[in-house]
Amino acid sequence: MSYELIALTMFASMMVMLFTGQRVFAVIGFVAVIAALALYGDGGGQFAFTAAMKAMKWYPLLTLPMFIFMGYVLSESRLADDLYRMFHVWMGPVPGGLAIGTIGLMVLISAMNGLSVAGMAIGATIALPELLRRAYDKRMVTGVIQAGASLGILVPPSVVLVLYAMIARQPVGQLWLAGIVPGLMMAGLFILYIAIRCRLQPELGPVLPRAERAEVSRGERIRLLGAGLLPLGIFAAMMVPFVNGWTSLVESSAIGAIAAFLAAVAKGRMNREVFENSVRKTLAISCMFMWIIIAALCFGAVFDGLGAVRTIENLFLEELGLSPWTILILMQLSFLLLGTFLDDTAMLVIVAPLYVPLVGALGFDLIWYGILYTITCQIAYMTPPFGYNLFLMRAMAPPEIGIRDIYTSIVPFVGVMLLALTLVMVFPELALWLPGLVYGT
Repeated sequence: MSYELIALTMFASMMVMLFTGQRVFAVIGFVAVIAALALYGDGGGQFAFTAAMKAMKWYPLLTLPMFIFMGYVLSESRLADDLYRMFHVWMGPVPGGLAIGTIGLMVLISAMNGLSVAGMAIGATIALPELLRRAYDKRMVTGVIQAGASLGILVPPSVVLVLYAMIARQPVGQLWLAGIVPGLMMAGLFILYIAIRCRLQPELGPVLPRAERAEVSRGERIRLLGAGLLPLGIFAAMMVPFVNGWTSLVESSAIGAIAAFLAAVAKGRMNREVFENSVRKTLAISCMFMWIIIAALCFGAVFDGLGAVRTIENLFLEELGLSPWTILILMQLSFLLLGTFLDDTAMLVIVAPLYVPLVGALGFDLIWYGILYTITCQIAYMTPPFGYNLFLMRAMAPPEIGIRDIYTSIVPFVGVMLLALTLVMVFPELALWLPGLVYGT
C-alpha cells in the first residue's frame, strides 16, 4: 500500500468514526496509535508517549487553566450582570442601543474567558430575556448574541489560539496580539450593522422609554460605569505587564486568575459554591484540551512521517497548477464545510497536520493564517445545518424563539463575518501590525 493511500485511509477512518458520535480526542488518538503500530511495529508505541511528553513540556500550556479559571470565576460570580446593567443604562437612549451594548458585553466577556460558550451562556440568560422584554426583534437579537459570542475564540485570551500555537509551533503572545485588531474590527462592524438597521427600522430596536431613563440617577450611572469597567481593569492588569515585557505569558495568566478571584471576593460574591463550580469546570475544560492536544500531536507525527503534506503540496502546485491564493481559499472553504458538523478544536486537529505545513510551504505567515482560521471557525459556528452556536442557542433560547428564527437570524451576521475575513485576507497588516509593533517582527 502506498503512503498516499495509507494517509487517505487514516483520514477517512477518522471522519467515519467522528460520525458515530465518539469523543474527538479518542477518535484522533485511536487512529494515530493504530496507524503507528501497524506501520512501525512495537516502536510505534513511542508516538503517543512522545506526544504526551511534548505537551507536558510546553510551558505556555499552563496558561489554559489560568484563563479558563478566570473566565469561570467572573461568570459564576455573576459579575457579568453588572456589565450588562451598565450597557443597559448608558446605551438605552440609542436606537438598537441594548443590542449594541450586548456586543460590547460580548467583547468584554471574550476578554475574560477565551471561549464562545461562556458568551452564549451569559448572553442567553442575561441579555436575551431583557431584549425580548423591551420589544426588540427576536430574530435580530438572536443573531446578535450568536455573533457576539463567537468573538470569544478570536479576542485574547483565546483558548483556541493557544491550541493553534501548540500545533503550528507559533508564539501564543503574537497570536493573541494578532487577534485584537481583527476582533475589535469585527465587533465594530456588528455595531455598525445594528446601528444602521435600527436607524432605518426603529421598531427592531426601540429606545429605552424616557420615564425609565429618568429613574436612574447620575450617581447610579457613575457607579454602574465603575462596576462595568472592572473586567477591563482585570484585563489591563493581565496584559499590560505582558505587552511591556515585565512578565511572561504564564505569569500574566496567573495575574488574571488572581485578579478575577480577588474582584469576586471584593464584591462579596465569592463563596464555596462559586469557587467549587469554577474549579470543577476549569478542570473539565483543561483536561479536554490536554487530551485533544496529545492526540493531535500523535496524529500529526504519523501523518508527517508518511510525507502526506509533501504529496498534497505536489498535487496542488505541480499536478493541478493551482496558485497559492487559490489553495488558501479552498482551505478556508473546507473549514466552513467542516464547521457545519465539528467544533473548532476538532477542525484544527483534523486538518492541521495537512494545512499548517502547507501554508508555510506556500509562503504565507502562520500567525496571519491562525487569525484566518479562527475567523473561519467563527463563521462555521453559525452556518447550518449543524453550526455549533445554532444548537447552543436552541438549547438556551425561550420557547417563543423557534429553530427557524435561529437559522434565519444569522444570515446578516455571517455576511459581516465574511466581510471581515476578506478584509484580513486582503490586508494582512490588520493582524500582523500589532505583533510586529510589540515584538519587532
